[in-house]
Order: sequence, then structure tokens, then C-alpha cells
Amino acid sequence: MDVENLIHMANRIGDFFEAYPDRDEACRNIATHLHRFWEPRMRRDLYAQFDRDGAPQLKPIVAEAIKLHRAELNPP
Repeated sequence: MDVENLIHMANRIGDFFEAYPDRDEACRNIATHLHRFWEPRMRRDLYAQFDRDGAPQLKPIVAEAIKLHRAELNPP
């Protein structure tokens, strides 16, 4: 899948949850949304890009959500 499109979609999710007053809750909800509603290959492609270069196009809150909650939602 096109990684640029995945980043765009992830940022849209971030836009929604960024309005939450509790940043930790927002990050958890972003990660949970990615886990529940994205196909495994979509997450795999996004995470691979994130691992390669940190996906600098991601909104900071989305990058933080991936960094903090990825392991708990996608165990090895």
C-alpha cells in the first residue's frame, strides 16, 4: 500500500484525537484505532516506514502513539 496515503490517514486519526485534553488518552486511542480498524498489512507498512526513518511526515502525536503503544497492541 502507498505509505504516503497511510501517513495521511494516520494523521487524520491524529487530528481527531489530538483534541482530547488528556494526551496519554489520545495516544492510546490513536494506537487502539490503528490496531482495531487497520488491516495488518497497513499497520506493517506504516510501522516499517516508521522504523526506517521515523516517518517525519507523521504528526508528533501519531509518532508518539506508535512509539508508546505499538508493542502492547502488536506483540511479537
